[in-house]
Amino acid sequence: MSYAVKEMFLTLQGEGVQAGRRAVFVRFAGCNLWSGREQDRARAICRFCDTDFVGVDGLSGGRFADAQGLADAAVQMWSGGEEARFVVLTGGEPMLQVDDALIDALHAAGFFIAIESNGTIPVHPGIDWVCISPKAGSEIVQRRGNELKLVWPQPGSDVTAMEGWDFAHLLIQPLDDANAAANQEAAMALVMERPRWRLSLQTHKLLGLR
Repeated sequence: MSYAVKEMFLTLQGEGVQAGRRAVFVRFAGCNLWSGREQDRARAICRFCDTDFVGVDGLSGGRFADAQGLADAAVQMWSGGEEARFVVLTGGEPMLQVDDALIDALHAAGFFIAIESNGTIPVHPGIDWVCISPKAGSEIVQRRGNELKLVWPQPGSDVTAMEGWDFAHLLIQPLDDANAAANQEAAMALVMERPRWRLSLQTHKLLGLR
């Protein structure tokens, strides 16, 4: 199997429980909740995505013929020895492409593997850290993992039901759009009302990181 990667880059994880950790991000092309084209946004299940995951970027991504090639590129991107290697598989929706061969190759290269998924496809059991970001209107089949990160507000999201899912950490992240200030207030209000949740901010945007 080949892999279509929109971009790959070394940065600091900006969101969630792992925020601040040095990481290689592998952003896969393609998603099952939106085509990525603006003309399709109004008809998509996920309408607020702020990420470009269409096609491949020849400068920082590409099409990899096999899992070993992708893992080798991630090692080269890490460029810091073998200690504490950390890779984040994201998208788009990474589970459209992640398979046994890729997980095995990344583990063999010494990576701790995290994934950021919309939860509509079962996550590979070999992944070490599972972050699910559910989108209202989609069918969530992955209801267990390490962290549940809910972008807020999302009309139609059943917060009470999500509290019954099997996640160690429940995070609320303000939607970054034209109503960002109001969304931050709404997210903080939810955490104050439901203390099992914690506020998650997009620190990479505050710091000017990718």
